[in-house]
Amino acid sequence: MTSPPPQTRTADDEEPEPIMSHQPELPHGTMHFRPLVLCYHAVSVSWMDPLAVSAVTVERQVRRLIRRGYRPVAAADTLANDRRTMHVTFDDAYRNIAPALDALERLRVPVTVFSCTDHAQDGRRLDVPELRHRAPRESRELDTMTWDTLRELADRGVEIGSHTVSHPHLPTLDDAELASELRSSRERIEDELQRPCRFLAYPYGEDDQRVHAAAREAGYSAAFTLSPPDGRTDVFALPRIDIYRGDNAARFALKTAPGRRSLVALTHVLRRARRVADRRVG
Repeated sequence: MTSPPPQTRTADDEEPEPIMSHQPELPHGTMHFRPLVLCYHAVSVSWMDPLAVSAVTVERQVRRLIRRGYRPVAAADTLANDRRTMHVTFDDAYRNIAPALDALERLRVPVTVFSCTDHAQDGRRLDVPELRHRAPRESRELDTMTWDTLRELADRGVEIGSHTVSHPHLPTLDDAELASELRSSRERIEDELQRPCRFLAYPYGEDDQRVHAAAREAGYSAAFTLSPPDGRTDVFALPRIDIYRGDNAARFALKTAPGRRSLVALTHVLRRARRVADRRVG
């Protein structure tokens, strides 16, 4: 992967105070989720795909949120539901996110990486149908992190969460398949890393009440979706803001502004309805 250009520090680049993680009591029932949780996927300057942003962009966006008064916290600390807190997540555990992880570590910003356990076995590319034609076969952009790499990240303080076993569309699975995808992935991560796997991210941001119940039954503390905050939710449907290559400074500010998230939420609802309709037609 092409290395990002050297970065110039400015007076605005203040280092945030280190955050001490604690394990808050899990909230019961529904709530208005206040923390801002970002969702990134790939990190690359050469792969011109909507999923891929540069490490420089990730760092710049996070710095802007810190200057706006957001306090970086660990995934577990988002459950305290404090205002003006933020957390950064990466779905799919692509190998190319390493430069962004290094940048966020320098900023002392806690991160969660969500991995598919089938792919961590050998670090093969995430070869799901939706991505099959978006990167050349010889490209390494879709290669995923192995267990050795995930162990190293965990030792550095990165939270490793489950992105299921095989990255399926969870609402389409039957009950047995759904339970297996959720429980098997959690147990495999715990066995490989020798530490708890507390958090789940739903592939494609697709979830429903049945999926939430299955996640709870599988032993997770909480689960993240992709739908932005819009009304009340519970700990098994925690909203995130998904960030893409096309999100320039103005669009990023719009997507992360508290008063504007309902507009983004409507966009997600329409996109989800379109995906469901497309699958029915197909």
